[in-house]
Amino acid sequence: MALQNIGAANSDDAFYRYKMPKMVTKIEGRGNGIKTNIVNMVDIAKALARPASYTTKYFGCELGAQSKFDEKTGISLVNGSHETAKLAGLLENFIKKYVQCYGCRNPETEIIITKSQMIQLKCAACGFVSDVDMRDKLTTFIVKNPPEAKKGSKDKKAMRRAEKERLKEGEAADEELKKLKKEGKKKGSSTKDGHAKTSSTKKKVNSSDEERMSPTHSQVDEKEEVDDEDGDVQWQTDTSLEAARQRIQEQLSAVTADMVMLSTEDTEKKAKAASNENGSPKGASPPRKEKPKPENGNSSTHETLVNDVKVNLKKGVSASQMQSILASLTGSAQEKMDGLFEVLFDGVEKGFAKEVVKKKNYLAAAVAQDEGSQLLLLRAIGSFCGRSSSSALKEVALVLKALYDVDVLEEEYIVQWYQEGLEGPTKGSQIWKNVKPFVDWLQSAESESGEE
Repeated sequence: MALQNIGAANSDDAFYRYKMPKMVTKIEGRGNGIKTNIVNMVDIAKALARPASYTTKYFGCELGAQSKFDEKTGISLVNGSHETAKLAGLLENFIKKYVQCYGCRNPETEIIITKSQMIQLKCAACGFVSDVDMRDKLTTFIVKNPPEAKKGSKDKKAMRRAEKERLKEGEAADEELKKLKKEGKKKGSSTKDGHAKTSSTKKKVNSSDEERMSPTHSQVDEKEEVDDEDGDVQWQTDTSLEAARQRIQEQLSAVTADMVMLSTEDTEKKAKAASNENGSPKGASPPRKEKPKPENGNSSTHETLVNDVKVNLKKGVSASQMQSILASLTGSAQEKMDGLFEVLFDGVEKGFAKEVVKKKNYLAAAVAQDEGSQLLLLRAIGSFCGRSSSSALKEVALVLKALYDVDVLEEEYIVQWYQEGLEGPTKGSQIWKNVKPFVDWLQSAESESGEE
């Protein structure tokens, strides 16, 4: 059976992996009883992940004719004689409205009907949720005939619940074993110290009564007890949200303090070297007038770098010229990449992904010489989204998808950057939650291509 790419915009892409069968029609009957039979409507609907009754009903609504799909036989009929090209054009409109994501135009979407009887498309690639225009006639039919839930989801939920219950039972058995060991130790200590026997038994009774209470699942998971020689010391880790934020803040403050100490040591070393060259005594500090200052008057290297990039961009330099200019500037490779990204997209809020596509040439030139510079670009994107508004943070998955489609970023570096973020000090940031659907889509696409 002949196949074609899903979506007219992707018809010329030889490597597009989403395909569907070409439509085959057949005219049946004569006179007033003439009908058009879409022979392979079931196969087309399966490729689009939509019920065949939806596409058949859409043809009837658009053509103003009666349409019928038989679930038992799989026959799709539309009253009247209609050309295949006309029906194929209507199918393309159906794909744009009810199949493709409105954000990334990917056909991996799922129809969701909200409590307010509104239809949405949730994209499995970028996570974008598209709102369908409810003025279309087909929306009434979809609301009355919602798509069936995926088979096996209830069985999976039941298996997960059984697994959780089994884990609870195992943890409860471990707790009982710990209690028995504690009671044995306390009995041994009470026989040695006869004068403290009554007080220890009272404590044991009170503690055993408290420990017999069935702990909740969160308490079993979050509480860790470590027994010392006496068996009375208990260590507990506070895993509440406020405690986690406090620990992250302490880690960040410690890292910031180390950076400040390193920077002060570097400045002291430079000052001593300058004083030695000028002939001043080793212990004396250099005069303030001889301290080097950037041309723009800012003491920060980052601000100086950003200003230099801004000046060159205003001159209208090309992407290749900008790469050579960055190489001549002072600063680390990460600082240069951060400065370039900040200058290119400073002040951008809505339409962040579109701006990235417009200025992709500069980013492509920045990562062209060394493949490892893709990680520098990803870190620059992460730091920029962390400092910018919430609208730019929401579009970070679309930005990665756009740069991945134009071959600026590769899959292995995106996954590596994502893993570093989950294990780093900013693992609780919202950016990783927004990027997760795109990374999952990348990994699932790779596994599907390997199976094919």
